[in-house]
Amino acid sequence: MHDDFERCVRAVQAKDARFDGWFYCAVLTTRIYCRPSCPVVPPKRQNMSFYPSAAAAQQAGFRACKRCRPDASPGSPLWNERADLVARAMRLIADGVVDTEGVRGLAARLGYSVRQVERQVFAELGAGPLALARAQRAQTARTLIETTTLPMTELALAAGFGSIRAFNDTVREVFALSPTELRQRAKGKPSAAGALVLRLPYRKPLCPDNLFGHLVATGVPGVEEWRDGAYRRTLRLPHGHGVVALRPEDGHIACRLTLTDLRDLPAATSRCRRLLDLDADPVAVDEQLATDPLLAPLVAAAPGRRVPRTVDGAEFAVRAVLGQQVSTAAARTHAARLVVAHGEPVEDPAGGLTHLFPSADALASLDPETLAMPRSRRRTLLALVEALTGGLDLSAGSDWEAARAALNALPGFGPWTVESIAMRALGDPDAFLPTDLGIKHAAETLGLGGQAAVVARSAAWRPWRAYATQHLWATGDHAINRMPAA
Repeated sequence: MHDDFERCVRAVQAKDARFDGWFYCAVLTTRIYCRPSCPVVPPKRQNMSFYPSAAAAQQAGFRACKRCRPDASPGSPLWNERADLVARAMRLIADGVVDTEGVRGLAARLGYSVRQVERQVFAELGAGPLALARAQRAQTARTLIETTTLPMTELALAAGFGSIRAFNDTVREVFALSPTELRQRAKGKPSAAGALVLRLPYRKPLCPDNLFGHLVATGVPGVEEWRDGAYRRTLRLPHGHGVVALRPEDGHIACRLTLTDLRDLPAATSRCRRLLDLDADPVAVDEQLATDPLLAPLVAAAPGRRVPRTVDGAEFAVRAVLGQQVSTAAARTHAARLVVAHGEPVEDPAGGLTHLFPSADALASLDPETLAMPRSRRRTLLALVEALTGGLDLSAGSDWEAARAALNALPGFGPWTVESIAMRALGDPDAFLPTDLGIKHAAETLGLGGQAAVVARSAAWRPWRAYATQHLWATGDHAINRMPAA
């Protein structure tokens, strides 16, 4: 979009927050870059220049606006709508892969050469993977500076910088302030050591009902809980583990993170954003779905529905198998037994969380005879675990079609299981479950006809059939459609 000068100018002049994260407006006279919705008086059009990423603006010599904080914009929805190389790369960079594995590790995960990845990412984003990761480190540093009392030396290492000098230079270059000056300008009280209180922005509108209702209704005891008006869960992270509490607020999600290693902050925030689908463009989704006269009243009644996703693709796949042909309560019971038997214990002084969900490696040693489920489903679960330990990729950067093909090849995997994983774990916005009982009930209630008729009609909902699914499910009286009581 940054190439459409006139459209970008109109968005900046209208201070349209819908375009925050889509592009960045750089002011040639002040050498400052802003988000489109910046509250200051818009610059003259001849002084505007537009960039596809904060990293590209920084590379061009612009510093972040102190008023609108463009580095903290919601992410571009493109990276969660697409499954091409650049979109997969952006999801992995957000998950901290470049910081932990380098550009070579990023390229290896994507199955391309370093040169191909760098060339394609630069062509679309105006900056390479290293520059994008550097911009993310700068935002992480700012968050830690403003929300903790950590000494700057510890903070620099936690933010991913190799030296205090690189940390100081980057902060000054990006924010035009020293780390100490940033801390002095910060509003509010710093968090206690190890606990971070953040705001996760999103594009309005947002309907929290099905989002939090689904997560809580299907939550695994010991791993997830609803406490004091917040959804809480444990997180398995690259350098350790964490506990997060997420609470819906006006214009943002209040996020409280407790991490065993602060280097995991970027990965933790990225996974929380992905879990709640916070980078979606709800206006674009709702406009298309509302063109269907049967969906239009549902969209009007609850604009901004998101797709509840997951923080761990492998975890969700295991849970999807446990949920085959059983009730939500039975699926939770099966998962809770696995957690107690194979999960890693954690401490949670602030609540009732007890374990991390077991990793695929931990599940590789389970005795199938201990599973209280039909033999065919035991075989399906063991086949999935073997595939996961053998390299099946269900992470943020996975190839959606390759993952679908691999899942379809496993015994006991039908369309419902594969599309559930595609929707919740892979993040495909067009995943659809026409065989789901909730969809069948909605089709009957709305007069959509049988399964073949629903599939045919759903062509007009593409590429947002996962969001249409959320609206269809809302026609039923089920806890997944309601915001939990505080």
